[in-house]
Amino acid sequence: MIRKSAIALLTAAVAFAAVTVNFRHPCAMAASGQPASAIDSKRPGPQYRLTSSYRLKPIGNSADGKAVLLTFDDGPKDESMIRELLRILDKHGAKAIFFVNGYRAKRHPELIGLLHARGQTIGNHAWDHLDLSKASEAEADRQIAEVQRLIGELTGKAPRFFRPPFGAGGERIKRLAKRRGLLYMTWSIGSLDWEKRNRNKPERVVRNVMDQLYPGANILMHELPWTVEALDTLLTRLEEAGYGFIDPSGIDTGATDAAERSTNR
Repeated sequence: MIRKSAIALLTAAVAFAAVTVNFRHPCAMAASGQPASAIDSKRPGPQYRLTSSYRLKPIGNSADGKAVLLTFDDGPKDESMIRELLRILDKHGAKAIFFVNGYRAKRHPELIGLLHARGQTIGNHAWDHLDLSKASEAEADRQIAEVQRLIGELTGKAPRFFRPPFGAGGERIKRLAKRRGLLYMTWSIGSLDWEKRNRNKPERVVRNVMDQLYPGANILMHELPWTVEALDTLLTRLEEAGYGFIDPSGIDTGATDAAERSTNR
């Protein structure tokens, strides 16, 4: 009887030891089984830099040179369009920069939250869709700063990228953006989805991009019904041509910390 009890106790001890060895605190381990601190320390640095012509170039041999940056301007407007854009981007494993206007973000904070929750990058496209090159310096700075503040409040992270409405900025606006910790960019390929001749013609949006395509292209699109309709075909065509998609988090802004600080200015 004593012997049976001893065996039972020994079996229980072995089982307990096995559970103890395999246990990992969820805060200390990542899904890969490595400590979270080790994962953080191994995160790669910037993989792309922006050229003076707003193309993306790999930094060294750390990134795929045959890749493009996807961007969408003038949102967020409509939940159904945003959700469909996100579905298609997820389908292709793609990330993009959504350059938002402040007044639209204020009107649709839930869509900003959705973009952020789905791992997409939110860029600053000024509060109103004004030609900042014609605005006073104080007004232009307010247009930029207010978007930084609002997006910072809604997501906990201020934008790192700035695109002026109409692509109109110049050196003065570049300096204001840099002061706010933002990387200024326009684009290098326009989908021309905003032109009347391409309205409701998704096939032309696809063709406009493919006809101009080259590695490192910075592609401008908009939150428009025909662009949403074109996107799956466009990304499929890009993949068939051997192109990948640049994750905006891998772009060197030269101002990582400054963008976060600008939220409180």
